[in-house]
Amino acid sequence: MLAAFAQRLDDHDLKPTTKGLTPSVLRTEVLSGLTVALALVPEAVAFAFVAGVHPLVGLYAAFIVGLITALIGGRPGMISGATGALAVVMVSLVALHGVEYLFATVILMGLIQLFVGFMHWGRFIRLVPHPVMLGFVNGLAIVIFLAQLGQFQVPGSAEGGGGHRMASGEWLTGAPLFLMLALVALTMAIIWVMPRITKIVPAPLAGIGIVAAIVIGLGLEVPRVGDLSSISGTFPPFHMPFSFGGEGGVGLYGDMLAPFTLETLYIIAPFAVILAAIGLIESLLTLNLVGEMTGKRGGASQECIAQGVANTVTGFFGGMGGCAMIGQSMINVKSGGRTRIAGIVAALFLLAFILFASGLIEQIPLAALVGVMFMVVIGTFAWNSLTILRKVPLTDSFVIVLVTVVTVWTDLATAVVVGVIVSALAYAWNNAQRIHAITRESNTEKGAKVYEIEGPLFFGSTDGFNEIFDVENDPDTVIIDFNRSRVVDQSALQAIEAIAGRYEDAGKQIRLRHLSRDCHRLLTKAGHLMIDSDDDPDYEIAADYSVRTGVLGGH
Repeated sequence: MLAAFAQRLDDHDLKPTTKGLTPSVLRTEVLSGLTVALALVPEAVAFAFVAGVHPLVGLYAAFIVGLITALIGGRPGMISGATGALAVVMVSLVALHGVEYLFATVILMGLIQLFVGFMHWGRFIRLVPHPVMLGFVNGLAIVIFLAQLGQFQVPGSAEGGGGHRMASGEWLTGAPLFLMLALVALTMAIIWVMPRITKIVPAPLAGIGIVAAIVIGLGLEVPRVGDLSSISGTFPPFHMPFSFGGEGGVGLYGDMLAPFTLETLYIIAPFAVILAAIGLIESLLTLNLVGEMTGKRGGASQECIAQGVANTVTGFFGGMGGCAMIGQSMINVKSGGRTRIAGIVAALFLLAFILFASGLIEQIPLAALVGVMFMVVIGTFAWNSLTILRKVPLTDSFVIVLVTVVTVWTDLATAVVVGVIVSALAYAWNNAQRIHAITRESNTEKGAKVYEIEGPLFFGSTDGFNEIFDVENDPDTVIIDFNRSRVVDQSALQAIEAIAGRYEDAGKQIRLRHLSRDCHRLLTKAGHLMIDSDDDPDYEIAADYSVRTGVLGGH
């Protein structure tokens, strides 16, 4: 594991002096990173407000999580930071116990993600069907769109915003609203036209720069980044959110430190598990999406480890934790960012904004950043999914719509779990309908009847399997041929034992033929095979096995 990890760090996507990194590519990576950093600022601030913490808590998380995952993540080009999917879970913890408990939770969240990564459980993301992926992409596109609507409200009037729901403040009206809409439209037009003119400067950066210059130059009164909150701060300070023994002290933002006790663990553990699951699911799905765009595969376990390291470190430096950000990842990839350099540069620019350039960044109009995110929404939404809804199976169409809706109304982890469960149940139901048998007389044993089973034998098909046999009218010897079937699970074993018991009660016997290696191993382990043969069962070998009943207590 460590060797593979070191090999990835030695890859050309990290070292600026290796082959393939020309001055032109380096310029593209740096400018792409700058574009991402500019887009990160209002997102991090908004998500901090959603979680009920100081804006710097979101900005520190965006810097630390973004930097570490850019350095050691599983997919160059991905951008990570504070996200709304996590913020909507954090808000109740912060409200009940304070921000220091959040920092402790983020540390535990990171440790859980590290464990998942070292156990290679990230590979289970392969079980997510394509309809769930489409629903995930569409749902997040809608979430990103809804999160931007809060910028069309009077600054300071919103009680909450970003994340999965619109803000609840006072909407802009009249001239301010029309001016905001005009600037958003101008930004989107620049982003659309710029690649047709030149690709020297990433189109989103050009859109932000031109619109910002117009607003500042003409002194237009429109909402700006500084209207959300000041982003000025110091370098993230190392901070221990726990108090060891005695009364707890005061933390970074005036809340009491979390006592290092089992009671604290009981409080933070449920939140940490939920946050770890949401963070990994969103990160791994984003990893797959970026992989499709860049033509790369793999890296799931490494991404889990990177997210775990990033969140563990963030908890000790006063950050709210984070995960992959599909919106910023799309900005990066579509701006030309393909290596780790863009992500690293984005994080460093963000830190520079906090330390040195807060006054300048706070003058950027929110309309420019909203325009960039609206273009991300247009590029992220799987528009082809609307045309294929009538072409794919009804179940897949239902899953696409279901995951999209659940993502918008609840959270990503719930949506993906629901989508996978529905897809799995639909798959099981379809396979349960497939089992049937062809009957004939045996060519090798006179008077014996052969049932050639077709379709998998598992929990969903056991009833159909039992209905196949005619115990009363069958001859004394019955052969069940599994040449075109598989014995999958304990329910299948129970079904075989049950049918063998029925024949045994009738004074007849059954034999199993053409067991594949995995079926032979399963039946032998359960103790159903009367002859524990050492042969190598394969489809070419017609080895017949008698069945022992009473093994599972069913007869």
